[in-house]
Amino acid sequence: MSLLRFASVLVLALWVGGLATLGFLAAPEIFGVLELHDPESGRALAAEVFGAVFQRFQHVAWGLGALLLAMYGTRALLGPRPRRLGLRVWTASALVAMSLAAGLVIAPRIESIRAATNGPVAGLPDGDARKTEFGRLHGLSNVLMLVTLLAGAGLMWTEMRDPH
Repeated sequence: MSLLRFASVLVLALWVGGLATLGFLAAPEIFGVLELHDPESGRALAAEVFGAVFQRFQHVAWGLGALLLAMYGTRALLGPRPRRLGLRVWTASALVAMSLAAGLVIAPRIESIRAATNGPVAGLPDGDARKTEFGRLHGLSNVLMLVTLLAGAGLMWTEMRDPH
């Protein structure tokens, strides 16, 4: 049982750590370097690069989420059942749902706005509906990422404190 618990913590660490690395380290560096290198089109290129990396990571996150849920099921079957297993399963399911929403609904909508815009979205006038929608979707994606990161860290904390 301790092996499954360790594997659960490892899966959560990969998921949460990946999100933190992307959000707090990779994105600022990608945008900073490419904008510095080419002030005209660097931001658009950075958005394209980060979008591709984030989409690839989302596939990994979905696999990690499925693996985590399978491990919770296995732990419940083998016993002893972890404390608050139902809450953990619901939380992990919500994390997967948020990742699916970000990767399958929000990201394609952001990409379609970017593709329909001649030049960077930031260059559109402030009242432009595309720029407004882009900002709303980008903000929603960031919120989902942050909630996933925090809830995943909470699950990791719970896993580390539970002896079952």
